[in-house]
Amino acid sequence: MKTTKTITLANPRGFCAGVDRAINIVEKALAKHGSPIFVRHEVVHNRFVVANLKDKGVVFIEDLDEVPQGAVLIYSAHGVSLAVQQEAEKRGFQIYDATCPLVTKVHKEVQRLNEQGFQIVMIGHKGHPEVAGTMGQIAGDMLLVETPDDVAHLTVKNADKLAFVSQTTLSVDETADIVAALRQKFPKIISPNKDDICYATQNRQDAVKHLADSCDLVIVVGSPNSSNSNRLRETAAKRGVCAVMIDNVSELDTALLSDKNHIGITAGASAPEILVQELVALLQSLGYVLAHNPQGMEENISFVLPKGLR
Repeated sequence: MKTTKTITLANPRGFCAGVDRAINIVEKALAKHGSPIFVRHEVVHNRFVVANLKDKGVVFIEDLDEVPQGAVLIYSAHGVSLAVQQEAEKRGFQIYDATCPLVTKVHKEVQRLNEQGFQIVMIGHKGHPEVAGTMGQIAGDMLLVETPDDVAHLTVKNADKLAFVSQTTLSVDETADIVAALRQKFPKIISPNKDDICYATQNRQDAVKHLADSCDLVIVVGSPNSSNSNRLRETAAKRGVCAVMIDNVSELDTALLSDKNHIGITAGASAPEILVQELVALLQSLGYVLAHNPQGMEENISFVLPKGLR
């Protein structure tokens, strides 16, 4: 009897409310002001989205020196440091802040803890723009840890006045190990009021765990510089299933499919649904059938746009 080859889509997957809001801000700023619009860093970490916006007249920059005087400047969803904000205001740019509100929440938490005299440890990946933006919220001595081993080598000013925050797009499992190491070494460390792992990261990781348990290959659609997409691939791989990440359908190595009958597909929070559907279409052309999608956590969160673009 011939085995039916199936495709199962993770739910939820793809765009989160913060990404939706950031892209919407850029689109509305273009409609209001015309091109060029300048965005500091890629507005979200997805090549398709960035290329599409470039075609419409968006210029992505890293250095404010690249922005002409009086131009419209947008901060990416990852947020920026206070130094960047102050310099941008000093130069008189017309500014729209597309920082994800959940990242802004962490920024405010860092400022509050600093004002209360706490030294802050950030759990995150060195070099990631969200980490740079969050650590740049204060002038104080903020510490970064990426692994439990980093915690073992951590030296702090006062173990009785210590707090931690997290990059929002980290793996929940990965963060738990580091938090446990912090609490073991510094029993009095203060944790955030609420988990800094954002709802979308949590929901997508939960969905990919369910997917991995019923598939023999999990494909994550996401760009290489997308932290949450990388974490989705890692989460699936830790369940013992073959897991790969591709930017788009052209990157799929079809040789991988030779012995795979049940394929699961998910997408990072910055990956548009059109890329998922292109992958589904290719797999269907190869004889796979789209299975009934599992019901996942329903997401009905939306974030307001900045004044002037509502």
